[in-house]
Amino acid sequence: MNRFENKTVVVTGSARGQGAAEIRRFHQEGANVVVSDLRVDDGNALAASLGERAMFIRHDVSSESSWKELFDQVEQTFGGCDVLVNNAGIYRPATIAETDSELMEQMFRVNQLGVLLGMKYAVEPLKRRGGGSIINISSVVGLRGSVATVAYGSTKWAVRGMTKVAANEFAEHQIRVNSVHPGYVSTDMLKANSEESNDAGTLATPLKRQGTPEEIAALVAFLASDESAFITGAEIAIDGGWTL
Repeated sequence: MNRFENKTVVVTGSARGQGAAEIRRFHQEGANVVVSDLRVDDGNALAASLGERAMFIRHDVSSESSWKELFDQVEQTFGGCDVLVNNAGIYRPATIAETDSELMEQMFRVNQLGVLLGMKYAVEPLKRRGGGSIINISSVVGLRGSVATVAYGSTKWAVRGMTKVAANEFAEHQIRVNSVHPGYVSTDMLKANSEESNDAGTLATPLKRQGTPEEIAALVAFLASDESAFITGAEIAIDGGWTL
């Protein structure tokens, strides 16, 4: 399929893992893709492996000037932007007693502020294209309270709420905004948990397995495509039933 031919897609935090799977899926379907990350070597390697229609931009999602520079470069290279996937995120489990202001600030700046700035600076580029799609990657812990996730989880609940506000504000410009809530997905992020914790989470999943980055990418591509043209403000769990 070439659902995204002549479209340009920006995916943050996409040098590896789930974000890289999203980049590959969009590129496979004909899009110009922009790999956004602070991991320069991994980002350049991914863009180079895709060849044409791919570029890497070193990008700090917590910096307003970095967002401005990113969209300026995308405009110069590809002529505009049609889809933004706010995928960048960090995770460190900690109980309330273990959480200090430094950890809270770190989670906030990447997971929450980064999404806000992405939506803020994507609006004008998407408006110039006559509309588009923003997909914000939240988490199942943005749908259900979970122990030892007060810093991470609070940012993911915020992403869920900000998505709904943006869907309302941007609808007049034909810009759709949805949030995706992955469960236990086999990526490096899970390595922050103990093996016992990950095993327990997998066992608590009705489908009895972890998801794959490619499965998340398939959902993200659907939400970015015209096939989901009447979906906005939605929160979609992709978790094997964990939140049931």
